[in-house]
Amino acid sequence: MKGKAFFIDTIVCTGCRGCQIACKQWNQLPATKTENYGSFQNPKDLSFYTYKLVRFSEEIGDNNRPVWHFFPDQCRHCIEPPCKEATEDPNAIIIDELTGAVLYTEKLKKENSQDIREFCPYDIPRVQSGTGYMAKCTMCVERVHNGLLPACVKTCPTGAMNFGDWDSMAEMAKKRLSEVQSKFPNAVLTGLDDLRVFYLFADEPSTYHKYAMSSITPRGIDRKTALKKIANPLKELAKEWQILNKIAS
Repeated sequence: MKGKAFFIDTIVCTGCRGCQIACKQWNQLPATKTENYGSFQNPKDLSFYTYKLVRFSEEIGDNNRPVWHFFPDQCRHCIEPPCKEATEDPNAIIIDELTGAVLYTEKLKKENSQDIREFCPYDIPRVQSGTGYMAKCTMCVERVHNGLLPACVKTCPTGAMNFGDWDSMAEMAKKRLSEVQSKFPNAVLTGLDDLRVFYLFADEPSTYHKYAMSSITPRGIDRKTALKKIANPLKELAKEWQILNKIAS
């Protein structure tokens, strides 16, 4: 597989949120107003100004002691991104040739942001209120193009965040899975089939986050959206027929 990929080992993630802060700093994103809602996670969710979020999940383990799960949530940079399928303009969402990063452009503000978000199986895209612009993780393509690591990977102190060529990251992820299975028999590795972000979980992914793992299919598409996707190719075909008829006449 060509391009780049992340390997995120949640087993060694300590929830320090260094990656979250580094993302904010590099992308010059402002802080967002939050409130205490009973969790150490902050802010509560991704937003137009928060591309990376370390999610905190707590449960009671077998020994009746609390167990923390930390999940650095971000865009998965799908090999075949469903969000791109939701757009009418093929240039509204583009794929970087060098890295494979899925990138949003300003042309997205003319698209239906609700459709794009619903097409994402990981609930990632966020829209800026009042403008129609959408944003998410960019894989720090400007850094990668200049031989640097993404900001989140550069700042990670435990080795939870890794980045490199897709094949080498896939090999690293598989090797790490085999290393931890004796201690974590329920360990799961995700993303190797269709993503550029691989996660290693010590337990069932759903205990980390509702959308930690998902099939690469749109979620919650209503009838209107489905019919729209069917109609778009028909409209293009009709335009082509009109052109051919003009030429023939």
